[in-house]
Amino acid sequence: MSWFDDIPAEVVRLIRTRYVAEFATVSAAGVPLNTPLVPFESADLETIDSATGLAYPVKADRARRNPKVGMLFEGGADEPVVSFSGMAAVRDRDLQANLDRYLAEQILTRAMSPDLVDDETVTRHAIWYFTRIITCVKPAVIRWWPNPAAMDAAPQEWRAPAETVWPRSDPAPAGAASKGAWQLPDWRELAKGALARGAAAHLTLLDAEGYPLPIRARAVRGDDHGFHLTMPRWLPWSEGQATVTFQGLETFIGTARIADGQALFRADRALPVHPLLTGGPLQPDEATKQVLMERIAYELDRRGLSLPVIPAQPPEPTAGARLRAENAYAFDLIAKADG
Repeated sequence: MSWFDDIPAEVVRLIRTRYVAEFATVSAAGVPLNTPLVPFESADLETIDSATGLAYPVKADRARRNPKVGMLFEGGADEPVVSFSGMAAVRDRDLQANLDRYLAEQILTRAMSPDLVDDETVTRHAIWYFTRIITCVKPAVIRWWPNPAAMDAAPQEWRAPAETVWPRSDPAPAGAASKGAWQLPDWRELAKGALARGAAAHLTLLDAEGYPLPIRARAVRGDDHGFHLTMPRWLPWSEGQATVTFQGLETFIGTARIADGQALFRADRALPVHPLLTGGPLQPDEATKQVLMERIAYELDRRGLSLPVIPAQPPEPTAGARLRAENAYAFDLIAKADG
């Protein structure tokens, strides 16, 4: 039996059908860092998995060093909100299997996209994107609310049994990870852009058990020192090192103090904006592509592995990919009917 059997069906469905989830890891300095990723279930329904590029392995490196991670699954105004604390395992010894699986998880997502790019001329050449590290997360604590408005009250909670066996990561490769090459932004200028976009903000801190847990802010405004965020009144943390992330594009590192649903975040710096988030992951400019391929070559050498190959024919979608696609199609039909 999977842990899926122990929580309500509507919570299970939300987890299984999201295209994006907040995903937080902990840095060596103890800073919780939230980076939204694409979640997908394992075939045995034991873990919720995600992937990051071999060219930018820092998220996976953090999860291998400290396996405590946090995820947040959200839907619409009438759908549950699910906070997910788990133990991660990093898989990076079979990059061909990782690539094949990631393609199988994403094939229907790309097919349904209005910005569909041609598989023959674009997708099959984007090896800088599809060479992936997979991270598998087994839940330790799952908390949920029936909808976002209910988050002023305490959530319902499920905890893994004491005898749970946690997955283990592949051995870490030799040497240091490839260094970042993207420009460090001025956090104040970056904040202006994030606030002007009206993007959703997520605040992430460590809870008392050491899990980095992102929670969406209900409102956010900036000042000369950082951000003021209106939060739900039930929160898994109250102060400490923190990050504020706007849809994974702009990320700010600092400290936060929270009282009565109001968070005061003081920013120290911002992380670089990854060029694949602004220019598109499958069609980066030549300079970005060159940096990514240089990083991949370095990471392959660390592992003693060869570059995987994108198959000539797209793989069959996984059962999870089909479920996500069916859910998106149904949601689209409802939206059109309401419109």
